[in-house]
Amino acid sequence: MGLFKDIDDADSKYYFNLKTNTVERGLVSDADHRMGPYETEEVARAALERAKARNEEWEEDDKKWNG
Repeated sequence: MGLFKDIDDADSKYYFNLKTNTVERGLVSDADHRMGPYETEEVARAALERAKARNEEWEEDDKKWNG
């Protein structure tokens, strides 16, 4: 086992493919089209929605911060 467990175990992780909007197990697609790694298929499936929600929260925080 190396220093970076996510890289060492990449084929056992789940990724969300931004191009096809599907969940993949392992390093199937190019890195440009992947979000992850995630421990479960369910978490990978929700990745895009979670990122969108975080972005909206950060934008709201920025508005409050900037007045």
